[in-house]
Amino acid sequence: MEKTFDRIHIEITNICNVQCSFCPEVVRPKNNMNIHQFEECVKQAAPLTKQICLHLMGEPLVHKDLEAFFQIAEKYDIPVNLTTNGLLLKQKEEILFQAKSLRQINISIQSFHDNFPEKSLEDYLQYICQFIIQLSLRRPEVYLNLRLWNQGADAEIENEAVFKFLEDFFKITINRKVEVALTKSKKLFDKVYLHFDSRFDWPSFDLPYQGDKGTCQGLRNHFGILSDGTVVPCCLDKEANINLGNLFETPLNTILASERAVKMKEGFERGELCEKLCQHCPYIRRFDKKLKGLTK
Repeated sequence: MEKTFDRIHIEITNICNVQCSFCPEVVRPKNNMNIHQFEECVKQAAPLTKQICLHLMGEPLVHKDLEAFFQIAEKYDIPVNLTTNGLLLKQKEEILFQAKSLRQINISIQSFHDNFPEKSLEDYLQYICQFIIQLSLRRPEVYLNLRLWNQGADAEIENEAVFKFLEDFFKITINRKVEVALTKSKKLFDKVYLHFDSRFDWPSFDLPYQGDKGTCQGLRNHFGILSDGTVVPCCLDKEANINLGNLFETPLNTILASERAVKMKEGFERGELCEKLCQHCPYIRRFDKKLKGLTK
C-alpha cells in the first residue's frame, strides 16, 4: 500500500520540562497518552505514513512509557522520529540506544540558552556530543539533527559558542554562512547534521489577518494527533482550534475523509485558505512560491 503521508505527529505528552520563548505555552489540560491509546494511534496511523514523529507539543523524554512506545512502533514496523531539548538524554539514553524503531533524533540546541542563559552551555553540549559519539557507534543507521532554529538578528552571536564547541570536540570546521532559503542542513559527519531554520510565530487568532489565499503542507504530507486523540491538520495547531475529530471515538480514515478535512486539503491544493486559523498563520507565507504556481 502506498503511504499517503510523509509523517504523522503523535503527541505522546503535552507536558514539557522547560518553557522556551519560541514555543508558546500549552493552554490545553496537561495530559499523557497511555500505552493502549498510543497503540491505537499507531495501529491506525502506520498504514498511512512513512514515519511517526513523537512530538507536537511537550517533551517526549518525560514520558514514563517511552520504551513501550518504541516497542509498539517496532511491532507495527513504523520508523520513529523524535524531537527533544536534550535535557533528559542521560536518563533515557539506554532506551534510545536499544530502540530498534528509532530512525531519527532532533535535538533543539537553541532551547538551552533560551531557558538557562546563566548556566554553562559547554556542560550541556559536552554531554550531547558524548551521546552523539555513542549513538554513532551503537546505532550508526540513526540520523541526528542538532537544531538551531533561531535564525534572525541575533543568531550569529547566539550560535558562535555552539559552532566553536562542536569544532573543538569533533575536530572539524563549520562554514558559518547560513541561508535557510537555499539549504537548511550542514553535515558534521556520518549521519549527524546541524539543521537551521528561522524563528516563526505560531498561528493565532490574535495575529494579523494574512488573507484567504495561500497553501500549506497540512493534510497533504502530514497532520497531528494530540495526546487526547484529537486529530489536527498540521503540527502548529497546538490548541486544536481545527478539531477534525478524535480517533479514540472515530476511525482515523473516517476523520481524514470528513467534509471539513477534505475541504481544507482541496483548498490548499487550489491556493485557498478555508479555515480562519490558517488565515491568521504567518508560517503559511513560507509557501508563497508554491502558491504562485497554483494561482497562475
